[in-house]
Amino acid sequence: MQNNLLVAQSGGPTAAINAALTGILRAAKSSGKIDHIFGSHHGIEGVLNHELLNLDSLSEDPAALRDLFYTPASALGSCRYRLKESRQDQATYEKITETLRQNHITCFIYIGGNDSMDTVQKISSYFRENHVADIHIVGVPKTIDNDLMQTDHCPGFGSAAKFIATAFSELERDVSSYSVPGVLIVETMGRDTGWLTAAASLARLNNRNGGPDFIYLCERPFSVDDFIRDVRQRYEKTSKVIAAVSEGIRDQNGLYLSQQFQHDTEDSFGHRCIAGAGRVLEDLVRQEIGCKVRCIELNLLQRCASHIASQTDLTESYLLGQKAVQCALEGHSGEMTCLIRQGNDPYEIRYSSVPVSLAANKEKKIPNEWIAPQGNDVTDQMIDYLRPLIIGEVNVQYKNGMPVQSLL
Repeated sequence: MQNNLLVAQSGGPTAAINAALTGILRAAKSSGKIDHIFGSHHGIEGVLNHELLNLDSLSEDPAALRDLFYTPASALGSCRYRLKESRQDQATYEKITETLRQNHITCFIYIGGNDSMDTVQKISSYFRENHVADIHIVGVPKTIDNDLMQTDHCPGFGSAAKFIATAFSELERDVSSYSVPGVLIVETMGRDTGWLTAAASLARLNNRNGGPDFIYLCERPFSVDDFIRDVRQRYEKTSKVIAAVSEGIRDQNGLYLSQQFQHDTEDSFGHRCIAGAGRVLEDLVRQEIGCKVRCIELNLLQRCASHIASQTDLTESYLLGQKAVQCALEGHSGEMTCLIRQGNDPYEIRYSSVPVSLAANKEKKIPNEWIAPQGNDVTDQMIDYLRPLIIGEVNVQYKNGMPVQSLL
């Protein structure tokens, strides 16, 4: 009887997700307990469509693994496929189980964010309820949103935070070059949590005035009147204002600011499409203050900027992948690997795992005490939490002046 391992990636791509894949490949190969390693093309969809790739040769190629480690996005391909509950669609779960057994899969590692952990939970619950004890499924956290519970932070977030902080630092230099007064509004991703927007504060680390003047997170109700007052007062004092805003800012009634002009469209997971808050604020500043104003939406740029990734982020992602293989080989199933912070100075992390049911379909918000009382900035506690996550520069290989990337 063979013991084979299957790995899949799901959800939004990041600069660190392939580092987790690299860790899984190396741990599986070095364990001596795995006969063959497979990758599922486009997450759980690949399992349902029998699209599995043999990764044995890749796991034995040090140069290819090095390139994969630094390659952004999902090398195996991703998906946003929502499984129904097994009682509603038992045939799908039977198909998943059949595919895994046909390929002698005993360890199934799924890398992804909150929705992906929902997939891990549903499959592990089905296995438990139907006495499938010979297949162990383990989740590896990944999301730039940093909103997974039970882990101090999520792989992918540190690199996105580093990109955002650097972008704000460079934008401040650009804006300061001119004598012309103006307002710059920068919208970052963040549907229901403001972790990415808060990362803009790190631009102040090397230059006290190098970051945004104001930071507005979706954890606090957003007041248009307060925003205009903040910007007007700072503009009259300095003639230049930079504001960081989460795309998911909403008013006291829970209405997204962007809904003022956008249709109520939803994605496959029922998430409302909400980008556009920055444009709304740009128009308001122009109307209410009458100054030069520009909006920048970082959008996809913040997800896979591997050229400025955090080495800490990639290393932790790699080790979480290795931890997942260890858990699966030890017979654990329905778990998610996680990071437990031991201290900030020096920064120390412990690698562990928790029942995935404690993380799936839950959301980690920024603590209220890490947000300034006025709701327009973050506190030093937020900076202390963020700072270690962006440390370390990556050793990306270049060819023809461009980063070398692994294509599976």
